[in-house]
Amino acid sequence: MAEHGGNIYRFAENNNISDIDVIDFSASINPLGLPKSVISEIRKIDSLMSNYPDPNVVRLKQAISIYYSLDADSIVCGNGSTELIYLCARALKPEIALIPSPTFSEYERACLLLGSRIKYHNLKKEDYFDLDLEEFIKDMKGCSMAFICNPNNPTGRLIRKDLLLEIANAANDLKCFLVVDEAFIDFIPESSVISEVKNNPFLIVLRSMTKFYALSALRLGFGVFHASVVENILRNKEPWTVNSIAQIAGIAALNDEDYREETFKVIREGKELLENGLKRLSIEFIPSSVNYYLIRLQNAPQAVSSLRVAFIMTRDCSNFRGLDNSYIRISVKSYKNNMRLLGELSKLCRG
Repeated sequence: MAEHGGNIYRFAENNNISDIDVIDFSASINPLGLPKSVISEIRKIDSLMSNYPDPNVVRLKQAISIYYSLDADSIVCGNGSTELIYLCARALKPEIALIPSPTFSEYERACLLLGSRIKYHNLKKEDYFDLDLEEFIKDMKGCSMAFICNPNNPTGRLIRKDLLLEIANAANDLKCFLVVDEAFIDFIPESSVISEVKNNPFLIVLRSMTKFYALSALRLGFGVFHASVVENILRNKEPWTVNSIAQIAGIAALNDEDYREETFKVIREGKELLENGLKRLSIEFIPSSVNYYLIRLQNAPQAVSSLRVAFIMTRDCSNFRGLDNSYIRISVKSYKNNMRLLGELSKLCRG
């Protein structure tokens, strides 16, 4: 099974410390933590705990449809966007799937479980691992499904909206389902293509609410599907995968404009601090549009181990297809923790 960031439990056990002592730079979650509005709503739901969740997720879908100006019937909610990745593969059964490299590993795994053939679109280090528009469209020929993570994980690189729509239009012409994973797009919402799904039967957009709104423990995401596809998707979906607390939390989060504004401010300041610090230490990093960075160190494995001694988790990226063991992903955390990381990296650079 693929390793991901955020496993503080194993880290704490291996280091014989408490979970709360771990500083987790491996998972790219909003450093503000859970919105206070969400906490307030969760405290009110004691009476619902003995009832099954709404299997149709009606109220949350209505809130999403209002916020994003979408048809509620086009929305399918899931236990994080990862559930929806597997659901797309299971429902649409791609014979050949096109996947960039490096990118999020669950696209490949979801397709391989179904026996799909994988065609890789290899991204180039000298281009910041950016997608090549023309080459990707060429590679889509003969494929029944293609995945794009935008911004990409682990690089944080964004494909411009107009270029992504060119790919979506080509996917429509080629009758290839294009699954656009916008797990981190809330940090740059103007770049989303979510509103274009209604015009393109081969465009699917997946969204996560665990990153921007820090709902990681609750697991919440949603997908937007064309009317011609959504019935098939729902027919292949398990019931009750979105629990009642997650449904209520999602509604509260969408209604919290103050939290969004504070997030943009904190992330902007945190990115500036980290970028300046990395430059000062002459640590190579890929310019990122969101709240994480792919950094490169010649002694990356030793750095990961040394940071663990300081109870700091980073994402060793050596198991990403297309990356070697010199890459680490770090997220933007609080000012205090960002400074702590830079301090430890400074010691490593001096050593």
